[in-house]
Amino acid sequence: MTEPAKKSSPLNIALPWLVTISCFSYLYWRISQQSPDGDVIGHMAAIFSKVSWGKWLLLMIPYSFFYFLIDSLVTWRVINWFNTKISYRDVLPIRGSAYILSIINEQVSKGAMALYLNRRNGIPGWQVVSSMLFIMVCELYYLLSWATVGVLRDWDRFPDVFHIIPTIAVIAFIMLIAIQLYMGRSILRGWALRDQPILHSFRHAKLTQYFYIILLRSPALLAAVFVYTHALSLFGVETSFGAMLGYLPVIFFGAATPGPMRSVAVLLWSELFPENRAEMAIFGLVQHNFFIFFNAAIGLIFLRRANRELFGDADADDLRSKPA
Repeated sequence: MTEPAKKSSPLNIALPWLVTISCFSYLYWRISQQSPDGDVIGHMAAIFSKVSWGKWLLLMIPYSFFYFLIDSLVTWRVINWFNTKISYRDVLPIRGSAYILSIINEQVSKGAMALYLNRRNGIPGWQVVSSMLFIMVCELYYLLSWATVGVLRDWDRFPDVFHIIPTIAVIAFIMLIAIQLYMGRSILRGWALRDQPILHSFRHAKLTQYFYIILLRSPALLAAVFVYTHALSLFGVETSFGAMLGYLPVIFFGAATPGPMRSVAVLLWSELFPENRAEMAIFGLVQHNFFIFFNAAIGLIFLRRANRELFGDADADDLRSKPA
């Protein structure tokens, strides 16, 4: 008999909600101090009404499609390195349909991609999970690298807490070299952790491949810097491209972290621009939620094909015919 699934403790269930409520309560309190007569809702509604949403959409929609193409390119490259030969065109429905699950959590969507590739291409599950984990690690180094560039470029503009980022980056890259030495059996030869299936991609990865993925992803971040800087000006807040280059990787990293960190990332916008807390609260919410939900809409374009390839024609038709 199979053991019953372990239930999460009440604390584990409540903690994300408590963190989220605390973040938005704090944000509400800080905005109320800047609102006329303490009318937070009216103040934010006035700001919302002043934004040129047509111009904002002209920035965000092309950027979302561009990000999707770059993200799919990274997925295609890693799968072809470590798993199987697959065309870029065939990766698009894999990556696109996984965006639907990104509404819940980005890591859940990567797990869905692993299942998709396992069922569609017969790739051993742990090998695909290993490739998704490799992509996540590369994303960490990619965000950390660009955050370091941004902080060093506009050092005096950043709060002191950001000044530790270059030090973290140096330590992280030293650790990467150590990981490569370990995976190549140059150190700790008797430690067999490297032989686990989940580390399949890391055993075969070369150091240059990490940097290749960082470079491959970089156009998406540079495009985001351009888009977010101009989008911010539509909310009446001005900043430089250099400052945004330092802010965005840190905020993107927080937004991609499992758990309640998305609410912390929204809060961070207001803390970075304390003189415009209300504007930044709206900006952070609409930027993050539009990106998540529009990417999911892109995924819907590929959902029918994804269902067909996962379940077969008949099963996919049955699945679509069932009421929600």
